[in-house]
Amino acid sequence: MTASRPAPPAAMRGVLVAPGRLQGVDVARALALLGMMAAHVGGIAEAVDWGDPGTWSAVAHGRPSTLFAVLAGVSIGLTSGRTDPPGPPVIGRIRARLAIRAVAVVAVGLLLMALGTPVYVILPTYGALFLLVLPALRWRPGWLLVAAAVCALLSPVVALASAPSYAGAGMWEVQLGLVYPVVTFLAYVLVGLAVARVGPEARRAQVALLASGLLVAVAAYVVGNVLAPVPVDAGVEAFPGVPWAPDGSGGAVALAQLLLSPRDHSSSVVDVVGTAGVAVAVLALCSLVFDGRGRTVSRIAFPLAAVGSMPLTVYAGHLVVIALLPEYPESGTVWAGFAIGSVLFAMLWRTFLGSGPLERVVARLTRLVPAAP
Repeated sequence: MTASRPAPPAAMRGVLVAPGRLQGVDVARALALLGMMAAHVGGIAEAVDWGDPGTWSAVAHGRPSTLFAVLAGVSIGLTSGRTDPPGPPVIGRIRARLAIRAVAVVAVGLLLMALGTPVYVILPTYGALFLLVLPALRWRPGWLLVAAAVCALLSPVVALASAPSYAGAGMWEVQLGLVYPVVTFLAYVLVGLAVARVGPEARRAQVALLASGLLVAVAAYVVGNVLAPVPVDAGVEAFPGVPWAPDGSGGAVALAQLLLSPRDHSSSVVDVVGTAGVAVAVLALCSLVFDGRGRTVSRIAFPLAAVGSMPLTVYAGHLVVIALLPEYPESGTVWAGFAIGSVLFAMLWRTFLGSGPLERVVARLTRLVPAAP
C-alpha cells in the first residue's frame, strides 16, 4: 500500500492488518499440541477410570485433536474479521489466502506422513477443513452452530458408511479420512468459527462459553455413559474414528453404541458433542485466566503462549524428531522431554526471531494474494 492511498475502512482494517494475538487462544493451542504429543509418545492409559488417578492420562485420547480443530475454526474467524466479517470484495481475498494456507498445511502433512512414523497425522484433514469452511465465513454464529449440529448427527453415519472402503488399507489411506473423519472434524471447526464470531476476548463471552461448554460436555457424557457405556474390550477392538459395537450386540445395544457411545474417537454424536464442549470450556478458561490480565500474567503464560503461536512448526518438529530416533519412544519421561524441548525452542525462537519458521513460510505464500486491489 502506497503512502498516498487512503486507509481502508474499519471493517477492512481488522482483516487486512494482523490483529493482536489472543494469549488465551495461544495457551489453549499449546495444551492441544502437548496433549497430542502425549497421545503419540506418552504411553498414556487406554481408558479413564476416575477412581484410579493412574488412568487419568487417558483424557489425552481424542480431546487434544478436537481442541486443535476447534482452535482452527477460532483462528479462521480471528483472521477473517472476528465478530464482523467483511463483505465482497475483501472476503474473496480472505478466502483466497485461507485456501493457500490450506494447501500449504496439506503439503506439510503429506511430507510428514512420508516420514513413515506410526503416528496418525492430522494436518491433511486439517487443511481440507480450511477449504470446506470457506463458504461459511460470513454466517452468523447461530447458523454455524446449526451446521455443526448437522455434522455431529451425520458423523457416525458417514464414518460407519466409509469404514468398509478402508478394509486392508495402509497407513496413508487410513489417515486420509478415517482416523480424522472430515464430517466429524468439520463440526469442530464450525464450532470454533462460531466462538470467534461471538468475540472470545470479551469477559462476558468467556464466562458464557465456559459455562455452556461445561454444561454441554457433562450432559453429553452423562447421556452416553447411561445409554451406551463403553464396553471393556473397546480399547483393544475398536479403531480410532470408527463407530463400533461388540460382536453379538443386540439391535438396540449396537445402535446405542454407534450413535451415543462416549468412547473417545468413536465419531458418535455423544463423542462429537462432548469433546466439542470440553474444547470450548478449555479455550474459555484459558482466555479468562490469561487475556488482559497484565504484564505479570503475560510473563507466566509466555512459555505456553510461545508454543501455541507456532503450532505448525511445533507439530511438524516433534514428528521429525520421532522419525530421527532409532526406536519409537513411548513413556511419560519421553513426553516430558518432548514438552520441555518444545517449550524451550518456542520461547527462544519467539523471543529472538518472532513467528515460527513454518508459519513464516505460510504467511509469505498467503501474501501472494494482495491485501487490497
